[in-house]
Amino acid sequence: MAKKITNKKPLTGNLRSHALNATKMKQKPNLQKKTINGEKVIISAREAKKLK
Repeated sequence: MAKKITNKKPLTGNLRSHALNATKMKQKPNLQKKTINGEKVIISAREAKKLK
């Protein structure tokens, strides 16, 4: 099992149409499974890019 070390969560909000109808939506973070020092971790793509 990979250990989650990031604390990013989905953003929530409303999608708005031209008629101003509101429907709930979620934007999920870009989480990736990577192996660091032989240990599997779940980190965001931005954090993985910084570690490179």
